[in-house]
Amino acid sequence: MASQTTHGATGGPTTTKDNVLETGASLTQSFQPLKAICAHLNAFHVYASDPSRSVEANHYCTHLSADVRQCLIYDAPTNPARLIGVEYMITPRLYEILDLEERKLWHSHDFEVRSGMLIMPNSSLPAAAWELSETEEMKEVVGLYGKTYHFWQVDRGDTLPLGKPELMMSFTEGSQVPWEKVKDRDERFDVSTEGKMKARRGIERVRVSEDADGCWKK
Repeated sequence: MASQTTHGATGGPTTTKDNVLETGASLTQSFQPLKAICAHLNAFHVYASDPSRSVEANHYCTHLSADVRQCLIYDAPTNPARLIGVEYMITPRLYEILDLEERKLWHSHDFEVRSGMLIMPNSSLPAAAWELSETEEMKEVVGLYGKTYHFWQVDRGDTLPLGKPELMMSFTEGSQVPWEKVKDRDERFDVSTEGKMKARRGIERVRVSEDADGCWKK
């Protein structure tokens, strides 16, 4: 049975023994891959198999190279949080050399960025200063392609990661978006999607491959 302390996962709270072992491990192990995480992005993913379903996704991302990023995706920005998926992001240069069937598995970020829907949550810096930094980062993200799989369908109430991994996509136009979810997210993070859209007006629209965003072309 799931509880609040397990953040929706089956089972009881962690034991004192678990906590002691975790504390010891945190003091003696390095966790270097996790320490390389350099950005927290928040957006919404769409099920490629059913675009009427979408879920909020908190991405914790690492740069592997100038052309490749990888992100762990959690259902919440808190601890505990459920690891629900992974996303890889690549530059157009790499996307263009993929074969046709592979390109169909990737989604664009142009609409997410320019609509203001893709955000980098911040609770430390003044909003105005952070907006400038976030907009600069969005100039880098806007042209990237993402390949995302979710393992845990939290939107349907699953308390374990059940079934096959689900390929996920992104929204590509306003008519697809469940704006009530965006409004709820904005209130929790104290941000304005509309305000971010205005701040990003200087970000140019990128040419998106016709092979990407396949769930919207069926």
